[in-house]
Amino acid sequence: MAAYAVHANPNPRTNAAVPFLLDVQAEVLARLGTRVVVPLYRREAAGVQPLARLTPVVQFLGQPLVVMVPELAGIPLRELGPVAGDLAAARGEVLQAIDLLLTGF
Repeated sequence: MAAYAVHANPNPRTNAAVPFLLDVQAEVLARLGTRVVVPLYRREAAGVQPLARLTPVVQFLGQPLVVMVPELAGIPLRELGPVAGDLAAARGEVLQAIDLLLTGF
């Protein structure tokens, strides 16, 4: 599993609003049976005004998606859909948002 891989969301209850999950877990922990992911919301489905530092908007497959860092979660590896691409280019923004969530600055 590569960090910053974007996986399709296979959950039919949520994938209309959250089409993708961003894997943010360190690659050295790939042997774990879980992954830490951040949901990538369609902008119109996010339900919040994106906050530049906490919920950055990224472009993926030609669409703006809100990186919903406050919803960071661990999920079983088997619940991840196929890899659809990666957001390694947004690593800095995502790490800054995670840092803000965990430390407050």
